Amino acid sequence: QVQLVESGGGLVQAGGSLRLSCAGSIRFYTMAWYRQAAGKQRELVASMTSGGYTYYADTVKGRFTISRDNAKNTVYLQMNNLKPEDTAVYYCNANAVPHTYWGQGTQVTVSS
Repeated sequence: QVQLVESGGGLVQAGGSLRLSCAGSIRFYTMAWYRQAAGKQRELVASMTSGGYTYYADTVKGRFTISRDNAKNTVYLQMNNLKPEDTAVYYCNANAVPHTYWGQGTQVTVSS
């Protein structure tokens, strides 16, 4: 069982930045950030394998950066140039088939 604890969400104006953190025993897992806006399905935002390979959704490429510090058991999502459409609950995910674990979610609200 992996417990994931997220932090770093909040309210920011458009064009601003936030950094999300997710702490847990993540060393051997592919880590990902998902988000779910009100009334919409949860979507993958970014992921990073244990070997460092990354994926970004087209909507966040060039603005968001995923990183991990295995020594600190933490994965980060740096979000720059935020837009109102980035408003959502952001969830941390740890995956190593067949196991997958979710954080509790953290709200990100971007005002125009």
